[in-house]
Amino acid sequence: MEGYLHLKSGHCYKGEWLNTPPQNEVAGEIVFFTGMTGYQEVLTDPSYKDQIIVFTYPLIGNYGVNESDFESKKPHVAGVIVYEGTNEPSHYQSSYTLKEYLHKWNIPVLGHMDTRSIVKKIRAVGSMPATMSTHSVKETTWSKQEDYKVELVSNPQMHTYGEGDKHVVLYDFGYKKSILNSLLQQNCKVTTVPFSTTFNEVAKLNPDGILLSNGPGDPKTLQNVLPELKKVITSYPTLGICLGHQLAALALGGNTTKLSFGHRGANHPISDLKTGRVMMSSQNHSYVVDTVSLETTGFKTRFINLHDQSVEGLTHEIYPIETVQFHPEANPGPTDTHYLFLEFIQTIEEKKGSVIAYA
Repeated sequence: MEGYLHLKSGHCYKGEWLNTPPQNEVAGEIVFFTGMTGYQEVLTDPSYKDQIIVFTYPLIGNYGVNESDFESKKPHVAGVIVYEGTNEPSHYQSSYTLKEYLHKWNIPVLGHMDTRSIVKKIRAVGSMPATMSTHSVKETTWSKQEDYKVELVSNPQMHTYGEGDKHVVLYDFGYKKSILNSLLQQNCKVTTVPFSTTFNEVAKLNPDGILLSNGPGDPKTLQNVLPELKKVITSYPTLGICLGHQLAALALGGNTTKLSFGHRGANHPISDLKTGRVMMSSQNHSYVVDTVSLETTGFKTRFINLHDQSVEGLTHEIYPIETVQFHPEANPGPTDTHYLFLEFIQTIEEKKGSVIAYA
């Protein structure tokens, strides 16, 4: 059965439904992912909440969906666009086909789409609202899309994992399972807390360090948590990842802006200005920290993107804060930057046993 992708720019693309067509239009911001593998991790990454994802690699679903590579308990995308989605995966760990898995969660998939043309249009115009529909003519007006999505993916309850000798409080803005696992592998005890947790609530947990997780949406929609977040990150060794990186910059007086079409893929080159190394990184974000805004924050740029020179990571002159725009835990993607978890643990060990109290 024919299906259609409508872009707010006025362009329409025809394809075929690979699973049950939706009864109503499915809306979301359209973005694209350039990795050749990792579709299972992308679909279950909370940072993709309510987005329509275009996979640029033409063969999606070849190795199916397994039981171990989920980044959360369910997929978060609004819809999926592919050129070809196979129903006959070939991998010994495969438990479901891509079609079966997305059908279970009522997420529509359009196949036989001209993904190359769609991506070129996004690169020319920018990410924009889009709808997936059974009709060739858009039937409804464009509705405003909200970027306040963290409360939709953050767990409102605290949970503790592991019994390690270093206690890390993980702020849950929509964290990936791989971030938690990376900390557990470093012999950490990890307590996940809701995104709105206050400084006093964190202090009662007596942590050795703080990790600000990834998450969806515009960081400026979380202005109300910044005062408490500032107290937290200026009192404990902190690592910020993706949205957590942006929030740390905002909390100390920086600014963020939105990229035209974002960085999403497993092949983005970055430079570590501290070591001089160039590495490949896994990324998923629309917003970036504005370089000029950092002048009075105490932050210095440590990592830059070699495609567009945007800020990819920060270090602070006074506080033990490190932040990265990319994903050092990867999944999907290369593990070139996993050493940042080791640096974080080393900082924790150096500061362990005392609250810094710089706030």
